[in-house]
Amino acid sequence: MTRIAEILPAGSWTENSAADVFAADYEGRHRRRMMLHLRSGTKVLLDLDHARLLHDGDGLRLEDGRIIRVEAMPEDLMEVTAHDPLHLLRLAWHLGNRHLPASIGERRILVRHDHVIADMIRGLGGHVRNVRAPFDPESGAYAGRTGAHGHDHSHDHGGGHHHHSHD
Repeated sequence: MTRIAEILPAGSWTENSAADVFAADYEGRHRRRMMLHLRSGTKVLLDLDHARLLHDGDGLRLEDGRIIRVEAMPEDLMEVTAHDPLHLLRLAWHLGNRHLPASIGERRILVRHDHVIADMIRGLGGHVRNVRAPFDPESGAYAGRTGAHGHDHSHDHGGGHHHHSHD
């Protein structure tokens, strides 16, 4: 069984040199250990120390040196938009406060379907529209220390530290 030796971040390798493609939705790309079914029909083994999200454009270098390109497949998402950039920033803060995976763009935020979140966004004056798009959320500051289910347990939410704004 061919194993993945290294994950090459998107942009750090020449994508047209890819020998094959691993295409999956968000769930299928957030793994620690699994058999990856490639577009050619070949299977390779992913075996990491901890779960991580394979991003669109990442390269999976196999033991034999070949590189497999990761492709984020389109899936059903919610597109969050706002009246202006400051409003979108506020909506992003509310989404982040709920630890939701989010893909943040200049004019929109993509999140996975959740009717409670959709109601919250509308209640905050934002707009929600169902879209079909690849979902490649931000990694986040704690991305390297996530547990088996992608949840981070290395920071607390207690009142032990405060950040003050000086503007």
